[in-house]
Amino acid sequence: MTSSIPSRVRLIDVGPRDGLQNEKTPVPAAVKVELVHRLQQAGLQEIEVTSYVSPKWVPQMGDNHEVMSGIARQPGVAYSVLTPNLKGFEAAVLDKPDEIVVFGSASEAFSQRNINCSIAESIERFAPVVQAALAAGIRVRGAMSCTVGCPYEGDIAPERVAYLAGLLKGIGVQRVDVADTIGVGTPRKVQRALEATLQHFGIDEVSGHFHDTYGQALSNTLAALELGVWNFQSSVAGLGGCPYAKGATGNVATEDVVYMLHGMDIDTGIDLDRLIDAGAYISGFLDRKPNSRVANALLTKRAG
Repeated sequence: MTSSIPSRVRLIDVGPRDGLQNEKTPVPAAVKVELVHRLQQAGLQEIEVTSYVSPKWVPQMGDNHEVMSGIARQPGVAYSVLTPNLKGFEAAVLDKPDEIVVFGSASEAFSQRNINCSIAESIERFAPVVQAALAAGIRVRGAMSCTVGCPYEGDIAPERVAYLAGLLKGIGVQRVDVADTIGVGTPRKVQRALEATLQHFGIDEVSGHFHDTYGQALSNTLAALELGVWNFQSSVAGLGGCPYAKGATGNVATEDVVYMLHGMDIDTGIDLDRLIDAGAYISGFLDRKPNSRVANALLTKRAG
């Protein structure tokens, strides 16, 4: 193993928010709370719980307050929420999140289709949200979408990623996710996007967020590890997708990432068996198998 590969990795499970937001069937708040509890029992120290968007646009997240207030918080676990505007932030702050997430796209076309404004305009909108959060002592993360490819523009140049990272840094965002939103990335392209981001943020402030549409998410995770990246987002049971990207499958499954990392002697602090139980729990509610090869292999082995 090369020396630049970290000896430990911190995972943020985005299943409760990013994973469930596009589910057509309403998931009761109690089920979401139980999922968060199972994730923290499995050893996850960062969980993206919900978002404070208009229920008109994302009905699945309309129970944000009920979910946040229902969690039995564990010391040492950070709970983050998505806040798209000041109104969302004002609602979120009442529920005392540890971190808020704002988002921007490296693709102009995606920004227009997704939030009806340019990249620069989206950053202007987020500036007061970031300032309000920092003033309240709440950490701020920036999710950078379409850093490798866009459903409307195709390949995204690393310069566009560096531009977005610079804008986010300029408004006070403390760390960023480099997201391959539609899962078209391959290792070298992902490394170029990460290197562009590292022009503005330190290695400890950058995380990888990879979707598995073309089966490249684990390869891309390894490519990021080779650069020294040690923060990643993943989704239990491979939940999630992207409503604006046709055919885009879910985030890489947390179970698959953990299995790979443990096989490389990289510490995650996560109990894989308990994690598989958490994925089986939510998949059971959704009446389908986990979208994780590791989970399905080990559940089959258990049953045998």
